[in-house]
Amino acid sequence: MNPRRRALQAGITALLGAGLAGAGGMARAAGGSTRLPTIKPPRLKAGDTIGLVNPSHAIYEREPYDIAIDTLTAMGFKVVEGAHLRDRRGHLAGSDAHRAADLDGFFADPGVQGILALTGGSGGNRILPLLDYGLIRGNPKFLGGFSDITALINAVHARTGLVTFHAPVGVSSWNAFSLRHFRGVAMDGEAMTLRNPRELDGLPAPAEHRTRTITPGVARGPLLGGNLAVLSAMAGSDYLPSFDGAILFLEEINEYIYRVDRMLSTLKLAGVFDGLAGVAIGQFTKCTPGEGFGTLTLDEVFDDWFAPLKVPVYRGAMIGHIRQKFTVPIGVPAEIDATAGTLRLLEPAVR
Repeated sequence: MNPRRRALQAGITALLGAGLAGAGGMARAAGGSTRLPTIKPPRLKAGDTIGLVNPSHAIYEREPYDIAIDTLTAMGFKVVEGAHLRDRRGHLAGSDAHRAADLDGFFADPGVQGILALTGGSGGNRILPLLDYGLIRGNPKFLGGFSDITALINAVHARTGLVTFHAPVGVSSWNAFSLRHFRGVAMDGEAMTLRNPRELDGLPAPAEHRTRTITPGVARGPLLGGNLAVLSAMAGSDYLPSFDGAILFLEEINEYIYRVDRMLSTLKLAGVFDGLAGVAIGQFTKCTPGEGFGTLTLDEVFDDWFAPLKVPVYRGAMIGHIRQKFTVPIGVPAEIDATAGTLRLLEPAVR
């Protein structure tokens, strides 16, 4: 390489490195090669104030806001709305800057002990470069949500080490099952075993809530994951955590099976599967072949991508777009038993 090209390449590399430092001031290699020391948030308790935010999709009716606030109040929390919670810009809940400002503001506010997303949808990844990760790291507190909030809870964990929570959102069905797991993990600090029940509402559990072993075995590692489409859209960015030695969990809704296959191939090509300790596949709700499409089945897709890994894998965990769902802490060490179909937390997720 001639000296001029070498100098040009060095300059570009320096600029890229500065750009990767981002709002948190910490450069990370693409693909999430750096794992930061884990920070646990204080446990939530009755009387705490929850900051309600909407990092993603707008809600067009008034009633869901009222239901979410009434539900959280009934759970014993005080609730404060983000300044821009009810904003709307197209399909988004306000501008990117305003949505990010609500999150940063609640992390900075000592009167707010936890932050919960109102809903998912789309658009959460747009605000990742705008967040103040140094501020978040210095003020650890509960942060939860699922679906599109996968982007937020993984990025915050990757850039700060904070344990975050794949949990019901404000508009979720806060039934007894979901509430018990939320309280156990985020409030009581239990090292719970996440196990599908054999019965639901007094009846045998339906087929979609039964676990199926793909590869038997037991393994340990930190829990990381969430919605497949969102994770695959983050591939190659410095907001994706390191999955080396991790237990990956995945869920999805309303995607054709060929798209599921393509998204899994994206994660494979990005190196996410290379060092996994295990995989817990949650609910892939309404993921169908699509009219006019010839396709593999979901079973065949999962076998193709996960069986060759030779690590414990099971399908059917109660994670995803379903009424009864686990609260899964991001970054907490766990043990997967693919034969029993369980995820056992090895330590509390909160302090």
